[in-house]
Amino acid sequence: MGKKVVYGFAKYMRDALPRATYLGFTGTPIEGTDANTPAVFGNYIDVYDIAQAVEDGATVRIFYESRLAKVNLSDEGKQLVANLDKDLDDELAQDELTETRRDPSQRAKAKWTQLEALIGSENRIRNIAKDIVSHFEQRQEVFDGKGMIVSMSRRIAADLCAEIIKIKADWHSDDMNKGAIKVVMTSSSSDGPEIAKHHTTKAQRKMLADRMKHPDDPLKLVIVRDMRLTGFDAPSLHTLYIDKPMKGHNLMQAIARVNRVYKDKPGGLIVDYLGIASDLKKALSFYSDAGGKGDPTILQEQAVELMLEKLEVVSQLFHGFTYEDYFAADTAKKLSLILAAEDHILGLEDGKKRFINEVIALSRAFAIAIPHEQAMDAKDEVAFFQAVKARLVKFDVTGLGRSDEETETTIRQVIDKALVSEQVIDVFDAAGIKKPDISILSEEFLLELKSMEHKNVALEVLKKLLNDEIKLRAKKNLVKSKSLMEMLENAIKKYHNKVLTAAEVMDELIKLSQDIVDMDNEASELGLSDFEYAFYTAVANNKSAKELMQHDKLRELAVVLTERVRQNASIDWTIKESVRAKLKVIIKRTLRQYGYPPDMQKLATETVLKQAELIANELTFEA
Repeated sequence: MGKKVVYGFAKYMRDALPRATYLGFTGTPIEGTDANTPAVFGNYIDVYDIAQAVEDGATVRIFYESRLAKVNLSDEGKQLVANLDKDLDDELAQDELTETRRDPSQRAKAKWTQLEALIGSENRIRNIAKDIVSHFEQRQEVFDGKGMIVSMSRRIAADLCAEIIKIKADWHSDDMNKGAIKVVMTSSSSDGPEIAKHHTTKAQRKMLADRMKHPDDPLKLVIVRDMRLTGFDAPSLHTLYIDKPMKGHNLMQAIARVNRVYKDKPGGLIVDYLGIASDLKKALSFYSDAGGKGDPTILQEQAVELMLEKLEVVSQLFHGFTYEDYFAADTAKKLSLILAAEDHILGLEDGKKRFINEVIALSRAFAIAIPHEQAMDAKDEVAFFQAVKARLVKFDVTGLGRSDEETETTIRQVIDKALVSEQVIDVFDAAGIKKPDISILSEEFLLELKSMEHKNVALEVLKKLLNDEIKLRAKKNLVKSKSLMEMLENAIKKYHNKVLTAAEVMDELIKLSQDIVDMDNEASELGLSDFEYAFYTAVANNKSAKELMQHDKLRELAVVLTERVRQNASIDWTIKESVRAKLKVIIKRTLRQYGYPPDMQKLATETVLKQAELIANELTFEA
C-alpha cells in the first residue's frame, strides 16, 4: 500500500476558493537560501518600512552600542571562532529559536559546545554580569523602564543570573510574583539542578510576561535564551543585551523588542557583547533589498553627538551667566544659583519656552547616550539644566508645563537628591517666600514679592498664583473668570512686548489680585453663595438688565436659578442629552418669568445657559 498523503489547510482553502486573491504579511522580509519570502509568496505589493514607522510614530528608533566582552583564547580557540560561520550549520547558528529545530550534525554540535564553553567561561560571565548591572542601573537613573538579556544557552543564562544576584542580592526572590530579575526558559531532567530551578511552566511564563508588560511591576530585567524574542511586546522595554550568535530574521525580530512606543520613550538600545554587527549589517542588507528605507539601527555615537549639540545650545542660553560654581556648592548655594538662573532665562526673549524645549531635547538624547563616557562627563551640567527647567515648568501657565507630568514620564530628572524633595522643589519655598492663600492676599505678601531681588521670578510666582486661582474660579463663575483671565493675558502680553517692565507688570497683577479679593467681598456683601454669585454676575452682565431691572430682582433671580439647577442636575447630567434639554427648558422658563433679559438679547440668555451648565457639572461632581 502507498503512503497516505495529508494536505494542510492552505490546499483546502485554495480548492474551495480557486479565484480568490491571497495576501500575505511579514514583519521581517529577510531572504536566505532556505527562507526566501518573494520566492515563496511572490513579489511585494507594498512596503511599510521602519523609517516610515518611526516618522509616523508607530515605533521608536533603535540605537546600537558595542560593548564586546573580551575572552582570552588559545590559538585553537581563535581558529574555532574564525571558522564558526563556515563550520556550523546555519540553523544551529540561529540556535533553534522555535525549540523544534532538527538535530544538528555531531560535528556542528561539538563546535557549538566548544563555543558555548568559551562564551560561558566563568570570568567572562562574571565580567558581563558586572557590566550589565552597572550599565542598566545608570540607564534606569535617567530612563525608567525594563531590560532583557539574550544568552547563548540555558547554562549561561542560569550562571549569569547567579552572578548578577551576587552583585544585587535585593533583585532576587524565589517567589515568581516578586523580584526584579528572572530567567524565562524551560529545562529537562538532564539539565541539572542549577538550570532546573529556573524551569517555568506555561502559566508561569504568561504571568512573567504580564509582569514585564506592566511598567510599575518590580520585575525589571529578564534573561532568555530564545523565548520572548518574537511576538512579545513590552512597550517599556528600552534595553536589549545580546550575548548570543544571531542572524537573519531572528536577529531582526529580536532587536524589534525595544522599538515599541511607550509614553515619551526616545528610543530603544541594543547592547552587543558578542560582535553581531556584521550579522546585523547582513540582515539589514536583505531588509533594504526588500524595499525598506532608512537604517533601523543608529549607532549610539550619533545620540552622543546630538546630546553634545543640544548641550551647546542650552549652554549658549546662559551667555553672560556663570553657573560653574553650582557643581561644588552646597544645597543652599545651589538653590540660590537655580533661582538666579531662572531669572536670567526669564529675562531672555521667549527664553522660557526656548529653554524648556531645548532641555527636553537634551534630556532625550542624554537618556539614549547614557552611560557613554561623554554622557557621564556631562551629567552634572545636564542636572543643573534640568533643575532650572523643573522650576520653570512649575511656574508655567500656558500648558507647556504638562511636559513634565504627561510628556516626560520616562526620562527622570538627574537632579541631586538634595534638590528632589517636595520642600525644595516647591516654587514658593525655593523662591524664599511663604505660599499664600490667594483669597486673603496680604499686603505683606505682595510687598515681599515686589522687594524680591529676582524680579522675573517674582513675576512668575504671582502669574502662577493668579492663573491657578482664575482657572479654579472658571469652573464656577463664567463671566468673572473670563474677565479676569483677559486682564491677566493682556498684562503678560504687554510685558512680552516690552511695553511694561517686570516691575510695572507686577503692579498690574497686584491690582488684578485685588479684583479677585473684591469679588469675594461683593459676594459676601450680597449674602450670596459661590454658585448664586456666579449666576448674579451672569444675569448682571447684560447692560439693559442692569439699567431696567432692580438690583434685588437680579439677586432673587440668581438665587432661584441656582436652586432650580440644583434640583434638576442629576448624576447622569453629563451623559444624557434628555437631562440637558430639560434643564435648558427650566432655565429659559425661569428667565421669561422674570422678564429677562429686557432687550430680548439672545446672547444674554446663552451666557446664563452656559453658566447653568458649569454649575450643573460642579453639582454632579459634588454629588
